[in-house]
Amino acid sequence: MKRFISSLLLAAGLAFSLHAADGHSHDGAKAGPTGGRLIARVEPHAEFLVNADRKIEIRFVDDHQQVVAPGEQVVTVIMGDRAAPTRLAFSREGDKLISDRAIPEGNNLPTIVQIKGGPSAKAVTERFNLNLSQCPACKNAEYACACSDEDRHDHDHDHSGEKK
Repeated sequence: MKRFISSLLLAAGLAFSLHAADGHSHDGAKAGPTGGRLIARVEPHAEFLVNADRKIEIRFVDDHQQVVAPGEQVVTVIMGDRAAPTRLAFSREGDKLISDRAIPEGNNLPTIVQIKGGPSAKAVTERFNLNLSQCPACKNAEYACACSDEDRHDHDHDHSGEKK
């Protein structure tokens, strides 16, 4: 029985690593109303968007993807090189939160987003690779690809510079 369970776990791990190794993991990402990545595990939902200045914008949206003003939410982002990570703080600017500085150089950055509903609330953590390459089908950045599950592997994403 132990051998069966070990074999099953090994097979599951191998399948997961083969899927991740193709460089094409969307981890269930969905796009928000302005083309950013929708984080649906928080209420209201949060949209994560990298703007033209390479700063991160966080907008909160309801179930109909209508923007709602930020309340007491606290957002932090840690990204980039694990040896020297970049930590971003956010301040309110109109109907969104915006990072205090630009993201580090690079096109595929490991990213951890923590969102708290208020100063004493428990944080919701979202982890993903911030792939800034553009999806040729939906025209969003890969980190917020809005292609349907059926279409996600049917179009040719730009994987230049990624390990094969």
